[in-house]
Amino acid sequence: MLIKRWITLSVLGIVLISMGFVIVIFERSSQNKAIAGIIIVMGIMIIIYAVKRILKSFMTALVPQEMENTLVDKLFAKRILEKGPKIVVVGGGTGLSTLLAGLKHKTSNITAIVTVADDGGSSGRLREEFDVLPPGDIRNCLVALSDSEDLLGALFQFRFKEGKELVGHNFGNLFITALSKVTGDFTKAISESSKVLAIRGRVFPATLQKVRLVAKREDGNETVGESKIHEDKGSPIDRMELIPGDCSASPETIEAIREADMIILGPGSLYTSVMPNLLIKGIMNEVVRSKAVKIYVCNVMTESGETDGYSISDHVKAIIKHSSPVIINYCIGDITQIPAFLYDKYKQKGQYPVEIDEKDEKWLKRSRIRLVKKKIASTKEFVRHDSTKLANAVMDVYNYAKGAY
Repeated sequence: MLIKRWITLSVLGIVLISMGFVIVIFERSSQNKAIAGIIIVMGIMIIIYAVKRILKSFMTALVPQEMENTLVDKLFAKRILEKGPKIVVVGGGTGLSTLLAGLKHKTSNITAIVTVADDGGSSGRLREEFDVLPPGDIRNCLVALSDSEDLLGALFQFRFKEGKELVGHNFGNLFITALSKVTGDFTKAISESSKVLAIRGRVFPATLQKVRLVAKREDGNETVGESKIHEDKGSPIDRMELIPGDCSASPETIEAIREADMIILGPGSLYTSVMPNLLIKGIMNEVVRSKAVKIYVCNVMTESGETDGYSISDHVKAIIKHSSPVIINYCIGDITQIPAFLYDKYKQKGQYPVEIDEKDEKWLKRSRIRLVKKKIASTKEFVRHDSTKLANAVMDVYNYAKGAY
């Protein structure tokens, strides 16, 4: 590896430094001491150069030539991202993972606080059969923050389409469930999965208690269970509750919120992704008390059975109703023009773009919430947030709030 010469050079540097110190100690002449200082500096510079060449030799031998530049780029990016703001993102569903996929290119100081109220699909089955917290939303966040190769991420997202017991299950869900049984700790299972996927940031469940989501409707009826709320097209939702109502936040989430520079609520289903986290009093109280920049990212489209006919201010009012008037400083709303073919497609499902009208803007202004209108949606095959545009938008808000502009 051609390192002998550099080791010899480093030894020479050590000898020069030693000689310099000997001269400083035993010589009284200021001129000789000045020469000794020059010798010491030369020795230090020689050692630095030799060490660099040794490291370069090792990298050349261990890392393929075509990967060397990539490795250097990654190391440089890591140093830059480590200096980014501390961001806490609160929510669940695909909206949260979309935002995380963009934010990981802005900072590695990310903490995702994820709802564990999911009781449908693969997560719901594992929750009932193995008595574990639902892993689905957590898995999506881990993959979104992953810095590993695409193959490993695809493996965690792989869904079985065959097999009597496996059909419908997701490999990542099974992996996290199995790991929680091996370690005896769901949080430890998430931590170890994070290492496997080499994620940028951290992911924590909002609570370690098993909770169920309840929607109290305007006609007095109740819908119990996150998956049932999606399906119930009855009376509009009045309030949301958790069973048990006194569930506590995990210690890691409280610490992350207290240290945050920016807290982002959403995007995601208002009542079944964002709200369940705020119903945990420990989380809600800490977010309210926080001096961080607090942003709510509103959904692009309304959701049938949850937010039918909701404008942007209706979303914010629902959050304030369940928490506090000071829980949001900024609200980001989308103003992307939806293509006609997609508009008609969503109209058939009872979904429409979330409106931002003059009344919304006036109400938000009176409530001391700054409305930020941005084109942050992707309109290729579906109408959903674009991870890059959304990450840029929240960073623009943060920089504005901190006086960078």
